[in-house]
Amino acid sequence: MKVLLLKDVYKLGRAGEVKKVANGYARNYLIPRGLAVLATPSALKMAERIKKQAVRQRKELNDQFGALAERLEGMVIYFAVKASEQGKLYGSVNAQRIAEKLTEELGEEISKHQVDTQPLRMLGEYEVPIRLTMDLNPTIKVVIYREGEAPPGGVEGPEGPSKPEPEPEPESSTAEAETETEAASQPEAEAEEAE
Repeated sequence: MKVLLLKDVYKLGRAGEVKKVANGYARNYLIPRGLAVLATPSALKMAERIKKQAVRQRKELNDQFGALAERLEGMVIYFAVKASEQGKLYGSVNAQRIAEKLTEELGEEISKHQVDTQPLRMLGEYEVPIRLTMDLNPTIKVVIYREGEAPPGGVEGPEGPSKPEPEPEPESSTAEAETETEAASQPEAEAEEAE
């Protein structure tokens, strides 16, 4: 069945485009939600107007979510979970959990529908795209590690990445170095006095 898209539909097309889709997908999802109409001759006359409106709306959305996309790009979030010896999780890290963690850390609402991933069921690192708009899809890194173990990358707890602090030099080694320098200069001084 051919439909004219009234709104952008992720992984299908942009508003104003004519797409061929399965009958059930059109009847049960696209048309009832107002995302598309049947591609009749009268509907096709509206296609150009729909495209122009969509371009304007898309630009407004991109401007609105641009700063959020920059904050999200390259962000790393960590999940401490229970897992078997083989690394298989007891449960999963799903889109809902990722969205909640992002909302908590950013202070801005991220929906589970914007998180483009299947449930993650193994320990490891995953690249997960976040769909803000058709054009803005920043990628975050999700790190899943075993509960009770140190997370990879030097992270401590839920606060996020921590920077390793330089270790202070022990005072005794500094004192020893000064003593060795003084001891090395004393025989030279004694040799000069003897001459």
